[in-house]
Amino acid sequence: MVYINSWQEYQDAAEALYKKSPFKTRYCVKWKSSEGKLVLKITDNVSCIKFKTYSSIYLNRFEALNISLMEKMQNRRVVQPDPPPSELVDPPARNSPGPTSSVTTAASGPTSGGVKKKKAKKKK
Repeated sequence: MVYINSWQEYQDAAEALYKKSPFKTRYCVKWKSSEGKLVLKITDNVSCIKFKTYSSIYLNRFEALNISLMEKMQNRRVVQPDPPPSELVDPPARNSPGPTSSVTTAASGPTSGGVKKKKAKKKK
Protein backbone atom coordinates (compact mmCIF):
# COMPACT_ATOMS: atom_id res chain seq x y z
CA MET A 1 0.00 0.00 0.00
CA VAL A 2 1.26 3.39 -0.98
CA TYR A 3 0.04 6.65 0.55
CA ILE A 4 0.28 9.48 -1.93
CA ASN A 5 0.71 12.96 -0.46
CA SER A 6 -0.28 15.08 -3.47
CA TRP A 7 -3.97 15.14 -4.45
CA GLN A 8 -3.27 15.60 -8.16
CA GLU A 9 -0.92 12.61 -8.19
CA TYR A 10 -3.53 10.49 -6.39
CA GLN A 11 -6.29 11.50 -8.78
CA ASP A 12 -4.15 10.76 -11.84
CA ALA A 13 -2.97 7.43 -10.40
CA ALA A 14 -6.53 6.41 -9.43
CA GLU A 15 -7.92 7.16 -12.88
CA ALA A 16 -4.99 5.39 -14.55
CA LEU A 17 -5.45 2.33 -12.33
CA TYR A 18 -9.14 2.17 -13.19
CA LYS A 19 -8.39 2.62 -16.90
CA LYS A 20 -5.83 -0.23 -16.74
CA SER A 21 -8.23 -2.80 -15.25
CA PRO A 22 -11.82 -1.53 -15.03
CA PHE A 23 -13.40 -4.90 -14.15
CA LYS A 24 -11.12 -5.63 -11.18
CA THR A 25 -10.78 -2.17 -9.64
CA ARG A 26 -12.40 -1.42 -6.29
CA TYR A 27 -12.73 2.02 -4.71
CA CYS A 28 -13.19 2.47 -0.96
CA VAL A 29 -13.91 5.59 1.10
CA LYS A 30 -13.44 5.69 4.87
CA TRP A 31 -14.47 8.60 7.06
CA LYS A 32 -13.60 8.67 10.76
CA SER A 33 -15.61 11.49 12.29
CA SER A 34 -13.96 11.15 15.69
CA GLU A 35 -10.57 11.94 14.13
CA GLY A 36 -11.83 14.04 11.20
CA LYS A 37 -9.87 11.78 8.86
CA LEU A 38 -10.74 10.88 5.26
CA VAL A 39 -9.01 7.87 3.67
CA LEU A 40 -9.46 6.99 0.00
CA LYS A 41 -8.27 3.65 -1.33
CA ILE A 42 -8.33 2.21 -4.84
CA THR A 43 -7.03 -1.23 -5.70
CA ASP A 44 -7.05 -3.84 -8.46
CA ASN A 45 -5.65 -6.69 -6.29
CA VAL A 46 -2.17 -6.04 -7.72
CA SER A 47 -1.53 -2.46 -6.68
CA CYS A 48 -3.14 -0.40 -3.97
CA ILE A 49 -3.10 3.40 -3.80
CA LYS A 50 -4.24 5.36 -0.74
CA PHE A 51 -4.75 9.03 0.14
CA LYS A 52 -5.23 10.31 3.69
CA THR A 53 -6.19 13.81 4.81
CA TYR A 54 -7.46 15.65 7.85
CA SER A 55 -8.33 18.79 5.89
CA SER A 56 -11.83 19.71 4.72
CA ILE A 57 -10.34 21.53 1.73
CA TYR A 58 -10.21 18.26 -0.19
CA LEU A 59 -13.97 17.63 -0.03
CA ASN A 60 -14.70 19.41 -3.35
CA ARG A 61 -11.82 17.60 -5.02
CA PHE A 62 -13.04 14.32 -3.53
CA GLU A 63 -16.52 14.95 -4.98
CA ALA A 64 -15.03 15.72 -8.41
CA LEU A 65 -13.00 12.47 -8.30
CA ASN A 66 -16.13 10.49 -7.36
CA ILE A 67 -18.07 11.99 -10.26
CA SER A 68 -15.21 11.28 -12.66
CA LEU A 69 -14.89 7.65 -11.55
CA MET A 70 -18.66 7.12 -11.64
CA GLU A 71 -18.80 8.46 -15.19
CA LYS A 72 -16.12 5.97 -16.21
CA MET A 73 -17.76 3.10 -14.33
CA GLN A 74 -21.13 3.81 -15.97
CA ASN A 75 -19.53 4.54 -19.34
CA ARG A 76 -21.42 7.81 -19.73
CA ARG A 77 -21.19 11.48 -18.85
CA VAL A 78 -23.31 13.16 -16.19
CA VAL A 79 -25.89 15.50 -17.72
CA GLN A 80 -25.71 18.99 -16.25
CA PRO A 81 -29.12 20.52 -15.43
CA ASP A 82 -30.31 23.43 -17.56
CA PRO A 83 -29.74 26.86 -16.05
CA PRO A 84 -32.88 28.60 -14.74
CA PRO A 85 -34.56 31.02 -17.14
CA SER A 86 -33.54 34.64 -16.75
CA GLU A 87 -37.12 35.92 -16.89
CA LEU A 88 -39.56 34.63 -14.30
CA VAL A 89 -42.68 36.01 -16.04
CA ASP A 90 -43.61 35.32 -19.69
CA PRO A 91 -43.70 38.41 -21.90
CA PRO A 92 -47.24 39.46 -22.98
CA ALA A 93 -48.54 38.25 -26.33
CA ARG A 94 -48.33 40.91 -29.05
CA ASN A 95 -51.62 40.33 -30.87
CA SER A 96 -53.86 39.39 -27.95
CA PRO A 97 -56.67 41.75 -26.94
CA GLY A 98 -57.19 42.72 -23.35
CA PRO A 99 -54.84 43.80 -20.59
CA THR A 100 -51.12 43.66 -21.21
CA SER A 101 -50.16 42.87 -17.63
CA SER A 102 -48.21 39.64 -17.30
CA VAL A 103 -48.58 39.40 -13.53
CA THR A 104 -50.68 36.46 -12.36
CA THR A 105 -52.40 36.19 -9.02
CA ALA A 106 -52.06 33.10 -6.88
CA ALA A 107 -55.19 31.15 -6.04
CA SER A 108 -56.11 31.04 -2.38
CA GLY A 109 -56.21 27.73 -0.53
CA PRO A 110 -53.96 24.70 -0.59
CA THR A 111 -51.77 24.45 -3.68
CA SER A 112 -51.82 20.67 -3.73
CA GLY A 113 -55.57 20.57 -4.35
CA GLY A 114 -56.19 18.73 -1.12
CA VAL A 115 -58.73 19.44 1.56
CA LYS A 116 -57.67 20.51 5.03
CA LYS A 117 -58.48 17.91 7.67
CA LYS A 118 -60.22 18.87 10.87
CA LYS A 119 -58.36 18.19 14.08
CA ALA A 120 -59.99 15.62 16.33
CA LYS A 121 -61.06 16.82 19.76
CA LYS A 122 -59.53 15.07 22.73
CA LYS A 123 -61.86 13.44 25.23
CA LYS A 124 -61.43 14.32 28.89
